[in-house]
Parts: sequence; C-alpha cells; structure tokens
Amino acid sequence: MIKSMTAYAYKEEKFHFGSISIELRSVNHRFLEMNIKIPEELRALEISLRDRVKQKLKRGKLDIVIHLHLQIAEQQSFSFNHELATQLAKTLHDIDKLIANATPVNAAPVKAMDILTWPGVIDSQTIDHQLIKEDLLGLFEQVLDRLLEGKKREGQALKQMIEQRVTEMAQHIALVRKEMPLILVAQKNRLKDKLQSLSTAMDQDRLEQEMVYLAQKADVAEELDRLDTHLSEITHTLQSHEAIGRRLDFLMQELNREANTLGSKSISSIMTCSSVDMKILIEQMREQIQNIE
Repeated sequence: MIKSMTAYAYKEEKFHFGSISIELRSVNHRFLEMNIKIPEELRALEISLRDRVKQKLKRGKLDIVIHLHLQIAEQQSFSFNHELATQLAKTLHDIDKLIANATPVNAAPVKAMDILTWPGVIDSQTIDHQLIKEDLLGLFEQVLDRLLEGKKREGQALKQMIEQRVTEMAQHIALVRKEMPLILVAQKNRLKDKLQSLSTAMDQDRLEQEMVYLAQKADVAEELDRLDTHLSEITHTLQSHEAIGRRLDFLMQELNREANTLGSKSISSIMTCSSVDMKILIEQMREQIQNIE
C-alpha cells in the first residue's frame, strides 16, 4: 500500500513506576533519517528503536521524542539498617566526648541526619530499569504502528490524486491522437493557401513531397505511445506494496520529456494546449510524489 512520508503519532501511557510519552513526527526526505531524543538513563535503547523503525520505514526524516515521568512517591523504597545506625550513634557520641574534653566549647549534638546520610544506613531500592525498557519498547511499537496507519491514510489520498491526474493526461493523449489526421489536413490546406497567395507555381508531386516531410516532422505517434506506456506503468506502480516514491519520480521525468517533445513538434493549438496542460498535471503529480515513501 502506498504510504506518505508525512505523518504524526503520539501516545502517553501510565505504568506502576510513572508514565512514558512517545511522539513521532515524520516528514519527507530522500533517505531514512532519525533524530532521537530520549532520557539518558534509557539511552541504551536507541539501537533497538532504530532497528524497529528500519523494519517498517524506508524513507523520510523521523523525529522521535520520548519522555519518562517517574512517580517520586513510588520511585524508591527504603530499608533501615538498625544495627549499623546504633553503632554509628555510639561512635558519634564517643567522638563528641573527645571533642568536649579537648576544647572548652561543647560540640554540637549528634543529629539524626548525620547518621542517616552515612553510606549503608539507608538502602535505597531503586525501580527496575529493565522493566521500564520493556514497557517503553512495547509502547513504541504501538505508536509506530499508529504512525504507519497515518502514513497509509495520507498515502491513499495521494494515490487518488495521482490517479485523477493520470486519467486527465490519458484524455489529452486520446484527443491529440484523434485530432492528428485532421490537424495534418488543415496544415496541408494552409500550405496550399499560402502558396496561392504568393502566386507560386508548384506541381502536385512537389506539394505531396512537402506534405510528407511536414507529416514526418510533426509525427508524434511515438511520443503518444510512450506517454501511454508511462501512464500504464504509473498505474501499475501505485498497486505495489513496496516503497515507490523514487520510481514515480523517475516516471515523472520521463513524462515531462515526452510532453516537451510533443510541444516542440506542435503544428496546432490543440497540440500546444495539450502539451501545456499535461506539463501542469505532471508538475502537480511531482509535487505530491515528493511526499511518497
């Protein structure tokens, strides 16, 4: 299914440790480029995130913004080492006595915080970062799938627009092909009238030779056939499930080349107008194709 390179997805989910929010913004780019903003404590996940994106995206510039919000009340649990605290308290009291005996000024009393800040008295049980990583990767898959759905929806809109332009181009080709015999006859009559106005004598054989030369010079059958072929290839490409943006861009170049040739060989207003209208349609398709993956 055709996919656009422009899409947006966001989701925030709460977990037992807090919440995670993930924002994905994708725009058009020649290649696949990722810009990842992630908390430093989760930086080790960057490679895994890139691998998951590469499995599902082929082109585009993707901004990935991840926020981790931890619940402070549940972030830590504490265990109190009573035995070590008792030993510390006794030791600090002994030190106080030594200081008091050594100096005439009494030392400050022992504070509870002095004991609590001693390494090992309070054992902080931090949250399990491995569980956070697993939850983050699961949420990332959901947001990435949501992004893909958006790319497909917009891709379908682009497909319909391109198909409409292809139909209009086919109509112009059919018109030129239908009118070409009449255009040549009209050109022959104009040539006769011009010769008569110049009072120039020209035998019938010479006139026929000139008309054959003119018909060969104005022959656009090959250009019309190639235009039809390119349009058929575009229609076929739009049914592909692969990345098709670059192929469509190449086909636009080929269409434009044939439309330019058609205009340079024009010998009537119908051919000229059709050439101009087709180039406008091609440019409209080219602008939208820049957003196709």
